[in-house]
Amino acid sequence: MKQILFSGVIGLFLTLVGTPLLIKLLARKGYGQYIRDDGPREHASKRGTPTMGGIAFILATVAAYFLSKLITGYTPSYSGLLVLGLMVGMGLVGFLDDYIKIVKRRSLGLRAKAKMAGQLIVGISFAVLALQFQDARGNAPASTKLSFITDFGWSIGPVLFVVWALFMILAMSNGVNLTDGLDGLATGASVLVFGAYTFIGVWQFQESCANAQTLTNPNACYEVRDPLDLAVIASALMGACLGFLWWNTSPAKIFMGDTGSLALGGVLTGLAILSRTELLVAIMGGLFVLITMSVVIQVGSFRLTGRRVFRMAPLQHHFELKGWSEVLVVVRFWIIQGICVIVGLGLFYAGWAADK
Repeated sequence: MKQILFSGVIGLFLTLVGTPLLIKLLARKGYGQYIRDDGPREHASKRGTPTMGGIAFILATVAAYFLSKLITGYTPSYSGLLVLGLMVGMGLVGFLDDYIKIVKRRSLGLRAKAKMAGQLIVGISFAVLALQFQDARGNAPASTKLSFITDFGWSIGPVLFVVWALFMILAMSNGVNLTDGLDGLATGASVLVFGAYTFIGVWQFQESCANAQTLTNPNACYEVRDPLDLAVIASALMGACLGFLWWNTSPAKIFMGDTGSLALGGVLTGLAILSRTELLVAIMGGLFVLITMSVVIQVGSFRLTGRRVFRMAPLQHHFELKGWSEVLVVVRFWIIQGICVIVGLGLFYAGWAADK
């Protein structure tokens, strides 16, 4: 359990101290945010704010994970390395996207095909490797069964699993990317959901089937390969995002950019897949799903009827155009995300209690 505490504290400290250094470096190089002309007019003042801030919490999370291992004497697990690899890989795709936006002054960054290709390479690599590395109990980091709070139903097989994992990675990473439109919105929401996954990892470790002989009800145990290590990473992410939020909250001194949003969406999906909570993450990350659906509804409505449902999509900009201040939108959306996390954790616990 010390690993969880150390990783969270180290992640928090590194981003609190390291982010202002990154801000100075990015400002010196002129790596400022490019603001779209069709966005809310109030956002024009944000033009030139340093972006690619996701570098700060990606590096802080990786450092916090390995330093916590070094301090406590534990070795990294395959599950931990896979989730970190997914985060870094998606972050690299986002970094290329951000870099092109800045250097070429093109708000759309990478071409759609190139961006998709990068995400596919990272996602397929993660999905394939996640089915390898079985432990003594025969558990690989991932399972070919679908999961809600545990695995259920028949195995869908390795090929369909890779397709399913890719869908989840693309959906969640782009969901976080769409949410990252207001100062601190995606960062604060991520703090909440990573805090929840820290709890889930600890609970699954305490109720692991590997400890079935000491459990009061072995039927309610969890077949997760490395639950404690997933909690260590979730804690590191929670601390790193919290420290980054100090600088990212309104008025933001730095933006996470696609570097950060794609990385956060990827690592959140990785935690869900490896903790066997694939469908539950749609509730735990409910704000990201809600905002993504607002874009789907807006585009679908306009193409079918020629009319827009919202004044602007994603959803947060709709409320801005209705006259809500940016801070008001962010805080209320944080509340929505908090409710989603509470409901998700409630369902997770209810599923365990029902088997008792």
